[in-house]
Amino acid sequence: MSEIRLSITGMSCAGCVSSVEDALNNVDGVDEASVNFADHTASVTGSAIVEVLIKAVVDAGYGATELVSSGADEVAEKQQQDFLHYQQLIKKSWVAALVGIPLFVASLLGILPAIESTIDQIFWLAVGIVTLIIMYYSGAHFYIGAVKSFFNHNANMDTLIALGTGVAWLFSMLVVVFVDYFPKESQHVYFEATAIIISLINLGSALESKARGKTSQAIKRLIGLQPKTALVIRNGQELSIPIEQVGLSETIKVHPGERIPVDGKLIDGSSSVDESMLTGEPMPVQKTKGDEVTTGTINKTGSFLFVSTRIGKDTALAHIIEMVRRAQASKPAIGRLVDKVSAVFVPIVLIVAVITFLIWFNIGYGITFALIASVTVLIIACPCALGLATPISIMVGVGKAAEHGILIRNGEALQQAGKLDVVVLDKTGTITQGKPSVTNILSLSHVSDQECLSLAASIESSSEHPLAQAIIEEANSNNLVIKSYEDFDSITGKGVKAKIDKQLVLFGNDRLMRQYSVDISELKEESKIRSQEAKTPIYLAIDGKAAAVITIADPIKEDSVEAVKQMQKSGLRVVLLTGDNSVTAKAVAKSVNIIDIVADVMPDEKAEKIKQLQSDGYKVGMVGDGINDAPALAGADVGFAIGTGTDVAIESADIALMRGSLYGVVNAIHISKSTTKNIKQNLFGAFVYNTLGIPVAAGILFPLFGILLNPMFAGAAMALSSLTVVSNANRLRNIRLGGEK
Repeated sequence: MSEIRLSITGMSCAGCVSSVEDALNNVDGVDEASVNFADHTASVTGSAIVEVLIKAVVDAGYGATELVSSGADEVAEKQQQDFLHYQQLIKKSWVAALVGIPLFVASLLGILPAIESTIDQIFWLAVGIVTLIIMYYSGAHFYIGAVKSFFNHNANMDTLIALGTGVAWLFSMLVVVFVDYFPKESQHVYFEATAIIISLINLGSALESKARGKTSQAIKRLIGLQPKTALVIRNGQELSIPIEQVGLSETIKVHPGERIPVDGKLIDGSSSVDESMLTGEPMPVQKTKGDEVTTGTINKTGSFLFVSTRIGKDTALAHIIEMVRRAQASKPAIGRLVDKVSAVFVPIVLIVAVITFLIWFNIGYGITFALIASVTVLIIACPCALGLATPISIMVGVGKAAEHGILIRNGEALQQAGKLDVVVLDKTGTITQGKPSVTNILSLSHVSDQECLSLAASIESSSEHPLAQAIIEEANSNNLVIKSYEDFDSITGKGVKAKIDKQLVLFGNDRLMRQYSVDISELKEESKIRSQEAKTPIYLAIDGKAAAVITIADPIKEDSVEAVKQMQKSGLRVVLLTGDNSVTAKAVAKSVNIIDIVADVMPDEKAEKIKQLQSDGYKVGMVGDGINDAPALAGADVGFAIGTGTDVAIESADIALMRGSLYGVVNAIHISKSTTKNIKQNLFGAFVYNTLGIPVAAGILFPLFGILLNPMFAGAAMALSSLTVVSNANRLRNIRLGGEK
C-alpha cells in the first residue's frame, strides 16, 4: 500500500473538501482519501494509479497535480506559486475596487443620476458593461467554479458568490433596460455592490492565503535544514557535489559550522554537534568515532569524516518531514464532523435565500427589498471559516510541536493528548538516562570479578539493550576478552543463556535463576542493598551454580523530577510501570516523587496494565522507548515514544519525543490542550458568525429596528471571518513551553 499526495486547485470552501474526497474515495484501489482545505492537498492511500486519481478530481470540477517530492525545490516552487496567486488576487481586488469604490462614494454623495432619461439609461448601461468586464476579470474564477459545481451536482462558496453578485448585476441591468416596467421604489441598481463584493472577497482570500502561509513555517524550516551540496571523498579527492548525487557508503567530510548533509556514522575525527533544530535540545552533543550523525544538524567545532548510511528519503530528516506533513493533513474526529456539516451547509443556504426572497416579496416589501435580503444571505453565508477552523489549527499545532522535537503522527493524537487522565512511565531511558554503567561486581569465591565480567560481556555482545551496552563498555575498558558463544537463547522478561567455553552461562534476573533452579541465596543481601540504591542487580550463573551479581546504575535524567511534578500539578495521575524489581522501582519512584508503582511486569503485562486502567474509565498515555514497550504504546490512548528521532521505533507510537526528555510529554499535552481550545474558538466563531449573520442578512432585525444589511458589508464580513480564523490559529505559534534550557 502506497501513499500519493496531490495538490488540489479550485477548492473555495469546506464544501469542496467533501466533493474531492468523495471523488477520490470512489476510485478503485483507494483505501482512504483525506483532503486538507488549509493547504489544498490530498493524501491518498491504496493501490490506485495517479492518473486515474487526477482524472477523478478533474471530473469533479477541480484541478490536481501529483506532489512527488518533499524536498526544498518543491517547497520553493509552491511558495512561488502561492506568492503569484496572492499577487493575482490583490491585483483583481484593486481593479474591482477602482470601479466599485467611486460608484459607492458617488452614491453616498447623491451625485449619481436616477434612471429618468435615455442619457441616464446609456450612462448606467455603460456602468453595467464595465461592471461585467470587472466580473470577468476579477471574478471569473467564482463563476467558472459555480458552473463546474452545478454540472457535478454540488454547491460551494463559488455558487453563493456567483449567484449573489450575478443576480445583483442581472437585476440592475433589467432595471436599466426595462426601467418603465419596474415600480419607482424598485428602480435601484447594484453595480457598485457587485464590484465591491468581488473586490472584498478577493482581498480576503489574498490576506487569508498570506496568513495561511505562516502555518507551514515548521515544514519550511525543517526542509531548510537540508544542505544542497556535500563534500565527498572519491579516489582520494575532495569533491563538492549536489546532495542528490551522494550515494550510500560514501565518505563525506564536514567542516566546522557546516550542516551534515546525510545520515551517517563517524569514521575519523570528533566534534560537538548542534542537534537543537531536530531534538529541541539546546546543548551540543559530543560525537566520536562510531557515533551516528543526522542530516541537518550543525557541526560546531572540529572537522570529521563520516560514512553515509541513509540518503534521500531514507534520512531521519526526510522521515520527520513526512511525519509532520501527514499529521498536518490528518483529521481528528471533530474535523470529520465539520466536513460533513459543511457538505450540506451550502444547499441549505440556497434554500434559506429563496425562502427569504419569497417571504419579503409576498408580505409586500417589493422585489428590491426581497432581492437585497436574499443576495446578502448568499454572500454572508459562505462556510470558509468553518472549513478552515480545524485544519488550520492542526497545521500550526503540529508544526509548533515539531519545532520543539515533538513529532505528532496524526490529528487524532493531538486532540487526545489533552484529554489524558493518567500518564504511565517506563523506567529505563524514560525517567532515567538510559545510559547505565556498571557500579559493582560481587563474585563468589570460586570465580574472579574479571572472569564474571568477561562472561557477562560475551553473552551480551550482540545485544543493543542499554544494560548490555554498559557491561560491554566496562569489559572493554578493562581490556577483557569477549568470547564467542553458541546455543544462545533470550528468555523474554528474564534474561539470556548461552554456552561459552562449553559452560552453560545464565545472565538475568531472579526469575531466570528460579527457572533453572539456581541457588542465589549468597547474593541476595548484596542484591537487596543495591536495589535500595535504585540500581539494577543482574545475576550470573555458570553450569547451574551462582557466580556473581553485577550491579548497574542508570542515573535519573536532570529534568525528570520537575517534569513529573508538572504533570501532577496539571491533575494527571503518574504511574511508574517497569519490568525491574520492586525494590529498584520504589527507589526510582521515590527520587521523582511517584506514588503509583507497578514493578516486575513482563512486556505483555504492561499492555494488560494499560487495559486495566482504561477499563477503570481513565484516558491513558504510555511513555516508553518504543521497542520493548510497543504493545503498551499501541494499546494506550496516546503512546509517547522517548528517543532520538532517528530510530524507526518512533513509528510504534502516536507521538515521538526526539529530545528524550519527559518535558516533551508535558509540552505535547500543553500543545494539545491549546490546539483543541483554538479549534473550539475557531468553530465557535464560525458557527456564531453564520448563525447570527444569516438571520441578520435575511432581515430579521428590520421589523424591529429598521436594519437591513447591505450586501457589501456582508462581503466584508465573510472575508473577515476567514481571516480571523487563520489569525487566531497563528497565535498557537506563540505558545510558551516548559523545560527549555
